[in-house]
Amino acid sequence: MQALGIDIGGSGIKGAPVDLATGELLAERKKITTPQPATPHAVTEVVRELTSSFGWTGLIGATFPGVVTGGTIRSAANVDKAWIGMNAAELFGKATGTHVSVLNDADAAGVAEMTFGAGMGEKRTVLMLTFGTGIGSALFTGGLLVPNTEFGHIVIRGKDAEKRASEHAKEEHRWSWKEWAARVSEYLEHIEALVSPDLIIVGGGISRESDKWIPLLTGVRARIVAAKMHNDAGIVGAAMAVAGMAAAE
Repeated sequence: MQALGIDIGGSGIKGAPVDLATGELLAERKKITTPQPATPHAVTEVVRELTSSFGWTGLIGATFPGVVTGGTIRSAANVDKAWIGMNAAELFGKATGTHVSVLNDADAAGVAEMTFGAGMGEKRTVLMLTFGTGIGSALFTGGLLVPNTEFGHIVIRGKDAEKRASEHAKEEHRWSWKEWAARVSEYLEHIEALVSPDLIIVGGGISRESDKWIPLLTGVRARIVAAKMHNDAGIVGAAMAVAGMAAAE
């Protein structure tokens, strides 16, 4: 079985068809810069463009950088606030002419890593964190997802954690790996105090360079590993989610 996965982020929107039995991408992923402002109309047009570029007519799963319940957007930290209250699943479905499911971006990445990646077989508490424009989070216990955790928005030193420890913050402030790792360590210590994970999986594009910063992390008891799918996990998880929803219907 196959589905098209589309991963919507604050800086880029990427997609590819996915083999749901293996989690492998069936074509080279395509990426389009996220429109600014990232309004519902502008982002929907990119979703339509990506779908057309693959000639896709089957199931589509899409991620969104915020809280999503029943396909409706409840928060929008790194895209236009006009998204809040919008039914993204209906919007994308009308634009593409096919069934579309929508879920939180980090939740999608976590589902993919738990099924095909670094979290395979883990039944204890696992926390997936994606470092990019912001910080996304996905929490699993007994292999089950606790959706829409949004731990990137806990407050540390008076600021959203993602303002201090995201990949975007590292680039914006031109921090060295050591300087950034110190802020990530502080963030992880706060998270560990809240949910006591046994395993922390770090993802996002910066996970490709995990050897430069994971060894610099300090003060955290949990085992920390890089996501195996790196920045493709959201695409795979989105495709998996729509297949699961279609089966349930």
